[in-house]
Amino acid sequence: MGTPYPNPVTPTRTRIGWIGTGVMGAAMAGRLLAAGYSLTVFSRTQSKTLPLQSQGAKLASSPLELAQLSDVVFTMVGHPSDVRSVVLGPTGVLSGLNPNSVTVDMTSSHPTLAREIFTSAREKNCWSVDAPVSGGDVGAREGKLAILAGGDAGVVNWLSPLFEVMGKMTYLGRAGSGQSCKIANQITVGANLVGLSEGLVFAERAGLDLKQFVDAIRGGAAGSMVMELYGERMIGRDFEAGGFTEYMVKDLGMGVDVVEEEEGDGKVVVLPGAALSKHLFSAMVANGDGKLGTQGLITVIERLNGKMNESCQ
Repeated sequence: MGTPYPNPVTPTRTRIGWIGTGVMGAAMAGRLLAAGYSLTVFSRTQSKTLPLQSQGAKLASSPLELAQLSDVVFTMVGHPSDVRSVVLGPTGVLSGLNPNSVTVDMTSSHPTLAREIFTSAREKNCWSVDAPVSGGDVGAREGKLAILAGGDAGVVNWLSPLFEVMGKMTYLGRAGSGQSCKIANQITVGANLVGLSEGLVFAERAGLDLKQFVDAIRGGAAGSMVMELYGERMIGRDFEAGGFTEYMVKDLGMGVDVVEEEEGDGKVVVLPGAALSKHLFSAMVANGDGKLGTQGLITVIERLNGKMNESCQ
């Protein structure tokens, strides 16, 4: 069992570092500040840290400096390449992390990279946890994220007070398990968004009132968290990003294209539905809408049906 520190995690004892202050990361870090934890932040775009600094966060000049000032470092960045750079790079988190400290990657990233980081951390007498999240911007603001954790069970349990500030944590198993769970989550979410988009387009063509349609089916088998989060936004043409569409393409790609290496054997999972979802989200990116929310997928279905005048703007 992992034992990063003999003392429990508390606001008075545990110093937090946070890298990545986008829509999700800023809200999650803000909740830790509000819970009384001291916070040091780093972002490649320093202006994005100003709201957190106004709440009392300190600013670090590099991931290395941030790690030196922290007991637990969270990363919430964009792509696996960003994770590799800020964690494993020459001025990355692991180059400055103190012995027995922990780095927690909450980015949707690759299971293989998570295992590589875990191995590198242990070589430095540190720990790593992969803990991507689901729940969008609403879940981040309200502290209702689903947190999918992989790594050493003892370390994950030690981190529980921090996870509880941000949402509900589920321990999935060894390093990389959290990332594998997030990929499976995104496959499911993508399919839900395709179905909801097509249902709305069909209902509109049939002459139904869309709000009435959603209210009528939300309590039945078609109801889902995706519908609760995005149904009214899609009807109201609100495509502001809680999670960027280009990130959904990245996540689905890790599922469709991934080759898991187990005991030397490459195993490819055939996922025709996920491949279709990736194709449709990629079409949204090709339309110039990659920085908008995934609920904007409805515009791709509309375009396929000849409706061109209400695409994402």
